[in-house]
Amino acid sequence: MTELMLKYFRDKQQKAQSEKVYDTQCPYCSMQCKMQLIEQKIVSRKQYKTIGKDNPTSGGRLCVKGMNAHQHALHNERLKQPLMRINNEFVPVTWEVALETIKTNFQEIQKNHGNNALSVYGSASITNEEAYLLGKFARVALQTKYIDYNGRLCMASAATGANMTFGMDRGFTNTINEIPNTRVIILAGTNIAECQPTIMPYFEKAKENGAYIIAIDPRETSTTKLADMHLKIKPGSDIALANGLLKIMIEKELIDTAFIMKHTNHFDEVKNYVLSLNLDEIVSETGITMEEFYQSATVFASEPSGMIFTARGIEQQINGTETVRAFLNLLLATGKIGKPNSGFGAITGQGNGQGAREHGQKADQLPGYRSIENKVDRKYIADVWEIKEEDLPDKGVSAYEMFEHIEKGDIKSMFIMCSNPVISNPNANFVKKALEKLSFLVVVDLFLSETAQLADIVLPATSYLEDEGTFTNVEGRVMLREASFPIQGNAKHDWQILSEVATRLGKEKYFTYGSAEEIFEELRVASRGGKADYYGITYDRLRKESGVLWPCPSPDTPGTNRLFEKRFAHEDGKAKMAVVKNESGERKPKINSQYPLYLTTGRVMSHYLTGEQTRKSPSLAARNVEAYIEIHPETAKKYGIKQNKLVKVTSEKGWIIVRSQFSEAIRKDTIFIPFHWTEKQNVNRLVGDQLDPFCRMPGFKMSVARVSPITN
Repeated sequence: MTELMLKYFRDKQQKAQSEKVYDTQCPYCSMQCKMQLIEQKIVSRKQYKTIGKDNPTSGGRLCVKGMNAHQHALHNERLKQPLMRINNEFVPVTWEVALETIKTNFQEIQKNHGNNALSVYGSASITNEEAYLLGKFARVALQTKYIDYNGRLCMASAATGANMTFGMDRGFTNTINEIPNTRVIILAGTNIAECQPTIMPYFEKAKENGAYIIAIDPRETSTTKLADMHLKIKPGSDIALANGLLKIMIEKELIDTAFIMKHTNHFDEVKNYVLSLNLDEIVSETGITMEEFYQSATVFASEPSGMIFTARGIEQQINGTETVRAFLNLLLATGKIGKPNSGFGAITGQGNGQGAREHGQKADQLPGYRSIENKVDRKYIADVWEIKEEDLPDKGVSAYEMFEHIEKGDIKSMFIMCSNPVISNPNANFVKKALEKLSFLVVVDLFLSETAQLADIVLPATSYLEDEGTFTNVEGRVMLREASFPIQGNAKHDWQILSEVATRLGKEKYFTYGSAEEIFEELRVASRGGKADYYGITYDRLRKESGVLWPCPSPDTPGTNRLFEKRFAHEDGKAKMAVVKNESGERKPKINSQYPLYLTTGRVMSHYLTGEQTRKSPSLAARNVEAYIEIHPETAKKYGIKQNKLVKVTSEKGWIIVRSQFSEAIRKDTIFIPFHWTEKQNVNRLVGDQLDPFCRMPGFKMSVARVSPITN
């Protein structure tokens, strides 16, 4: 054997001996792609790469964010020990000092102002175990009614709309594997190509198999390019569009009367309303041509199977719940649900957007999707938690409304876990001022975010590589995230932090957990018999089956792949169609001489939410280094805007400065700005504080604004 060959085998052996593999899953979008981090030690230096791992949802695929996620988890700015604000500067302190300070301040505030002077702001990026525990922490350890989470800004209208229509909310009513076999698809306000890239192959396969795809979006995107029909809608007119489509279906007798009679309520009221509408007026209101209306309605209603997918484009509206319900009317009228290759999909945004809303973070919910206002539900959870039902706090308010209560003086302190509300909320200037008004603010995070910079105590959390637990992905599939990477510095898991604070407050007996799995075992019992029933799911089963779709009521039954095959979740087994009036959006801002342009927001592929994690990844930050305004060249010319120059964008709530980017892919009356940046590039400074009356969702996707060039 030659010396060269010997060297080759020695090098290969050394590489194998110095290589470590860590199983995990992506911390970003709701696909929750499984992956492995490969650590290689080259001499004294470590290098890392991420590869995909096969699983039922994404099949081993990864997008650019997943491939580079480890860069933020290993970033040198990770918080590794508690920080305390002393003389307006952050000083490292021990956990003992931090926890004792929290105890002293929480107890003093509640002594002087009552239990509800404390509040909790959660996250849809934490595990099911930690979301469950956060709800228990607020209601048992703090005994406050004020808890809500950032999912209120993301999935609330889809969840509320599905609950009102079907009686149950799970992201997909079918499995993701049915998408390639459906015959027609409506993508309403979703840019999956950039927001959930690893789901795209399912839609591409459907197209390859002959499916007709209808995309509804005021912009041309990578997603609309896949469509056979792009309905380039005027912002805010989605309800009129859905009603117009239904009117045509009814008039052309393309509806499934037998299904409607057997499985729905209130169709006659809906029919009478939509038939009273003037289609010419709807065409004018939406900007969609009559030909496009008839083509879309005829194809969707005529095909034997079909699916509708909604996302933030139609959901993040101040009438988002009603908008979702208007599209669900189309599914029900054509009988395209509860059947193979037919159903509804709410494209969840955050990593655990589904699971985080099921187990008690929302102001009105208890674990298992139970209602905090239902006496039976309250009694059941009180028994699981071994407290008295009367000691369980009542319903609080939504996420944004908590900041209004701070402004009014009702809330004096807030505990924020893994969220950055200064950037993510509407009317962001107001939110920052509200947080600055608090007597005491605690933030748990990976980094010193814009919100953490306002805190009195900052506690370091563990990352997706270190923190084991379950997530419920876009399908409603519960998945176990393995996590064995060494904890960075003195950081702690979120569930450990909650347990330790609760212990300091004298509630140790309710928080005696030694692992995430122990919490999950309690969650199983707490969810048992609820709509989101996890009782039949265990860690062992998740490892063997690579995920289980809920509801799963017992360990010896499979998960539920398709909902509503026999009945809907309302007591009478029927779905509730709804009269959704075109004028329901009258509260929305209207363009005028002062603010002549519609403003809409969204994501770019390389960033996630407020960008706190992705901007710490050099490979991702380099792709989009700053925010921008996408504007039609003719619109730009009208207002004196030049290409690639700084532009001031103003609404009645504030102003920001971003760089211009010309695009003929956007409507001339609309501008688009992504929301991943901070301070003077934070588009949420421009968004108003009106909320959906049903789910309290802000109207991120429709504001009005004006633009002007920045002159030297």
